[in-house]
Amino acid sequence: MASAYSFDVTTGCDLQEVDNAVNQAQKEVAQRFDFKGSHILIDFKRADAVIHIEAEGEMRHDALIDVLRGKLIKRGVSVKNLEFTDPKPGSHEILRSEIKLKMALDSETAKKVTAAVKEAKLKKITASIQGEQVRISSPDKDMLQECIAMLRGGEFGVELQFGNFR
Repeated sequence: MASAYSFDVTTGCDLQEVDNAVNQAQKEVAQRFDFKGSHILIDFKRADAVIHIEAEGEMRHDALIDVLRGKLIKRGVSVKNLEFTDPKPGSHEILRSEIKLKMALDSETAKKVTAAVKEAKLKKITASIQGEQVRISSPDKDMLQECIAMLRGGEFGVELQFGNFR
C-alpha cells in the first residue's frame, strides 16, 4: 500500500466528440431553411484544436454558433472549454470567427486550483503545479474525495477533469 495517494487535475475536450458534433451541425445547417442559399462554413482543425466558422450576416452567424453549441452539449463536450473570438467582417457581409478548444490548464487556472485547495484548509493535502496539470496528494483517500468535491463546486472557467488516481 502506498504511503501517499494522489490524483491529477486537468482539462480538455474529446476531439472525436467535437468532430462528431461539427459533422452533425454541418448536416443540420444544410437542411435548415434559414440557411438555404447563403454562405455557411464550419471547419474543424483537429491538429490545432480550433473550429473556424463563417456565415453570411450577423443573424446567421449567431444561429450557426447556437447550432454548434447545442450539438457540442449533446455530445458531452463542455462549453466551458470553448474560447470564442470576436467575429471579423469579410467580403459580402461574411463574418468569420474561431472557437479555440482549451485542451490543458493554463498557468493562471492552475494557480487558481492550487489556491482553492490551500484556502479550503483540508488537512494533509498538498497541491503542486506540474506543467499543464495540478497534482494533489494526501496520505488519506477520504481527504482527496473531499478535495474533489470542493473543486467540482468551484468556478475556474474550465471544466476540471480528475484522473490518474494512485
